[in-house]
Order: sequence, then structure tokens, then C-alpha cells
Amino acid sequence: MVKNEIQIRVAKVEDAEELVEIYAPYVKETAITFEYEVPSVEEFADRIRKTLTQYPYLVAVIDSEIVGYAYAGAFKTRPAYDWAVELSVYVKKDKRHMGVGRQLYDALEELLKKQNILNLNACIAYPENEDEYLTKDSVAFHQSMGYRMVGQFHQCGYKFNRWYHMVWMEKLIGEHIANQPQVKKFSPLIRP
Repeated sequence: MVKNEIQIRVAKVEDAEELVEIYAPYVKETAITFEYEVPSVEEFADRIRKTLTQYPYLVAVIDSEIVGYAYAGAFKTRPAYDWAVELSVYVKKDKRHMGVGRQLYDALEELLKKQNILNLNACIAYPENEDEYLTKDSVAFHQSMGYRMVGQFHQCGYKFNRWYHMVWMEKLIGEHIANQPQVKKFSPLIRP
């Protein structure tokens, strides 16, 4: 059996409806995101638009179906943090464990290197004990991608009448030097 090829491309505002469909089960059924309400298609389109003014926002496509997405955002807004970003990735539930997240993160990392980004950060909901809303799979995924644990905040997220921890993981993808080259804005003309 031939495995369908995963195509990675830059997200478009017009993808918002499909991306909301991927994201909605994470909001409604998991503690992976701490959002309580599924954003509207308009709000999601605005999020894509705003992200693309500075950072990459990518989608994974199999046979013309969007099966996942990943994007970078500011780690903090002060100028000294410009070389650090926070990443997020979401994959359609029935398309997990097919390499979609890995390919999205690999493509994202390559684009961020071209922007002179040095630090990749992931803020991850983390259970004391795994339950039906949250496992430790995201931490395991990030570890497999070369991230290391750097911190934990205890019982700081409340969802489904339970308290969850938050952990930070990081991956360094460039050399930290004096006279560091400035970060470049993302250009959709740069292809993943």
C-alpha cells in the first residue's frame, strides 16, 4: 500500500474554516488547549492573518485535505526576545501518528532559521496523572523533536473541573553570538 504524501504549504486566510474544524475537538474534548470556546471562523482567519505578518503559519495537506497546521508566534513582545518564538501544532485526530506533526515542525524550523530565529519554545499543558482529557504525548513528541524540558508551573490551568500543570520546553536552532543578526519578517514567498 502506498502511503499518501504529505504536502506542506503556507496557510491562507481562506483555510480558517478547515483549521477550526481541526482545532474544535481540542477545545471541546481536551485540556491540550486552555481555550474554553471554539473561536469563530472570522477570529481564526484574523489569527492566521496576524501571524503571517511576522511568522510562518503552515498547513499539512494529504490528497487536498488539510490534516494539520503549525505556526510560530512571539515568545514575548520586548525587542530582546525577538530571536525566540513559541510554536503550536495541531493534527486532525484521525491523522495523528502519521508523521504530520513532525513534517510541520521540520518545515517550520527551516523557515524560522531563515528568519534568524534561534530559540523555539513550546508551552504544553501537562497532567499530574494522565486522564481522558490530557496525556503526556505532547511532551514525548517534543522530546522526539529535540526539545528539552526547562520549566514547570503547577496547577495553573483549570479546565473540565480539574487543575493542570504547564511545562515549557525549548530547542536551540542557531548560534547565539555578539552582534546577532536581526530577525527577518516572514515572507510567504519563502517555501517550506
